[in-house]
Amino acid sequence: MSEFISQVQFDYDEPERLDKYLVSRFPDYSRSYLQRLIRDGLVLINGIQPTKTGLLLEKGDLIEIHFPEPEPIDIISEDIPLEILYEDKNLLVINKPAGMVVHPSAGHSEGTLVHAVMGHVPFLEGIGGKMRPGIVHRLDKDTSGIILIAKNDNSHWWLQRQFKLRDVDKIYIALVDGYPATPTGRIIAPIYRDRAQRKKMVIAPEGKGRHSVTEYQTIKQYANHTLLKVHPLTGRTHQIRVHLASLRIPIAGDSVYGHKKQSIVIGRHFLHASELSIRLPGEKKKTTFRAELPDELAEVLENLK
Repeated sequence: MSEFISQVQFDYDEPERLDKYLVSRFPDYSRSYLQRLIRDGLVLINGIQPTKTGLLLEKGDLIEIHFPEPEPIDIISEDIPLEILYEDKNLLVINKPAGMVVHPSAGHSEGTLVHAVMGHVPFLEGIGGKMRPGIVHRLDKDTSGIILIAKNDNSHWWLQRQFKLRDVDKIYIALVDGYPATPTGRIIAPIYRDRAQRKKMVIAPEGKGRHSVTEYQTIKQYANHTLLKVHPLTGRTHQIRVHLASLRIPIAGDSVYGHKKQSIVIGRHFLHASELSIRLPGEKKKTTFRAELPDELAEVLENLK
């Protein structure tokens, strides 16, 4: 597998450090790793190698990042049951349960989706990057639902490119506290990483953050909650959770962005990736995959009646 090259244009009104900006644009990578790429000459600003990792970017600067070929990894496969919605020679479509982390990271060295997938398809090692073999996109730990796993480099590129071009239709089901001001709506608000709490995302000030758009539609109203169909048009980290919380209708059970006193105790937030439409490798028309609500969320709705 060859190196992966990504180009982004700095569009903030105010200057920002190169390494800091790259962390916000590529949250899958640590700041130290991105700084190493800069020092190794794998990052170019307007075609020129920067002399320091803290170079101040100016609006309009074109940044080119050369991510090197993934290093060999040593993941011990685990025999963890998976709910497979679809499988062919190119990909897996999995209904991920809440509580399962997608890929290995600090504090999650076993029991991840990657470990489970490696148990099912052992030859995935190296596809998609170190510690993330086959992963095309992500779901938060406590978000259940549809996730795609590529089985080879070509399908990984084909699928991931559609995510980058926003040519994937995703539908989530969310139960929120309270009621939206209107039964349907569109939230347009940039998002960036909280400066004080690095694991948390927030609505960014004007001129900052990444453009983010979420649409929602009311499915049903309950006494103190609303069930929504949510369509994110962009794919930012924690986007749906942050956007709904900004309307003062946080997702029920969300311990990070929701109310301190939970309205419903379910041990997770009520967010489920229920539908995904994408063009399979070599196909012109999109294929739609669907995943039913897990039992614990269906039980919550039944109790609300």
